[in-house]
Amino acid sequence: MDRPTFTMDFVARPEHIDELGHVNNAVWVQWIQEIAVAHWRSIAPPEHDEAYFWVVVRHEIDYLRAAVEGDRVSAKTWVGEAPKGAKFDRFVEMTGNDGRPCIRARTHWAIIDKASGRPIRVPPEVIAPFLAAR
Repeated sequence: MDRPTFTMDFVARPEHIDELGHVNNAVWVQWIQEIAVAHWRSIAPPEHDEAYFWVVVRHEIDYLRAAVEGDRVSAKTWVGEAPKGAKFDRFVEMTGNDGRPCIRARTHWAIIDKASGRPIRVPPEVIAPFLAAR
């Protein structure tokens, strides 16, 4: 991977656990959303955050192993290749206490212009900071 990464941690709390005693699949999706938004807000200048929304158009998630209550999950995200029109890919890997992957995900996002409420081509100046080494 030749892209800069962004990391954050999550802790599996009782409300994240399903009837099998594992972090619920919906929680993994929520965490993917949270790290994506945090990554965007850590890099995007305020004028980009004010001008655009990002919406998920597809999730591809490989559930590799469970996390249980009390586990600290380390998440890492990075962006994919150059955007295609309004769409752009993001990758996420979340590892458990032992450093082994719990999930790997590829999510497809589309950019929406807040003023028009419509998808637009991803402006080069919007994506450039996410592609550059920092």
